[in-house]
Amino acid sequence: MIKKAYDYAAKAHAGQFDKGGKPYIEHVKHVADRINGDNNAKIVALLHDVVEDTDYTFEDIAAEGFEDCILEALRIITKNTDIEYMEYIDNISSNELACKVKIVDLKHNMDLTRIPNPTDYDYRRIEKYKKALEYLEKNIKKTDGEDIQ
Repeated sequence: MIKKAYDYAAKAHAGQFDKGGKPYIEHVKHVADRINGDNNAKIVALLHDVVEDTDYTFEDIAAEGFEDCILEALRIITKNTDIEYMEYIDNISSNELACKVKIVDLKHNMDLTRIPNPTDYDYRRIEKYKKALEYLEKNIKKTDGEDIQ
């Protein structure tokens, strides 16, 4: 299922690039590669931006046969603009799969070496992400947290 998730993400993100100009699939692959031993978390990592950043829907992903726990984590980790950011982060903290993936995602998104010319907006974004990361890391330690880098 990991290969299926990678292929699905590659198709969904085809033609998309990250803030540094690299193919977007490299970001989700980086996140998945930083998760050790938890195949469901790797799948969530590969698919975590599909609904948020493409025209694909949760129903499209469900039709591919991914487990309900993966779909639940994807629904939680996909940004919801109807709620405040820290409420969104709190929701993520309630789901171990989503929490593991979001921690690695935040760390990668905070890496300004990926952006050739960071702006003031990038630095402000990093500050917001630091708070979210701290909150999630406190939560993941209540579970195991040993299978993320």
